[in-house]
Amino acid sequence: MSFELPELDRKETQKALEETLKKYRLYKYLLYEEREASVTSSPEVRYHGPTNQTGDQTGSIAIYNTDQQTYRKNFCKRLECAVSRLPKLERFLIEERYMQEESDYLTDYNVYCFKFQPAISEKTYSKIRWKAFYKVALNLNIAVLINKEV
Repeated sequence: MSFELPELDRKETQKALEETLKKYRLYKYLLYEEREASVTSSPEVRYHGPTNQTGDQTGSIAIYNTDQQTYRKNFCKRLECAVSRLPKLERFLIEERYMQEESDYLTDYNVYCFKFQPAISEKTYSKIRWKAFYKVALNLNIAVLINKEV
């Protein structure tokens, strides 16, 4: 029995994972603003619709608020769990470059020259980053496979 790891499209997988990490930072570090029920009347004309439908604005808003908070928590927890399973160097790279609050202002250069002690080369950094991206993308099921048409 043999098992082969899938071959991934590097650019598309990296793009998908970076978008996921950007979403993580937004969910983790930005305050969630809950929806509130509207208590003022609207001046627009409302024509009568189907009478067999009832609406519960307060209930819908309460469900949305709890579901959204739960979704955000689970999303962050799942990503953190996937990153925590990485080897030490890969985990350090992902956490320092992509998971910090100020990650939007860091560049790869800053990370491989100043965060790693001793500093590593750009080529080594790229290899470590791709290995980490590969593992996390497969773990989160966001990997983009190469289409091999025969």
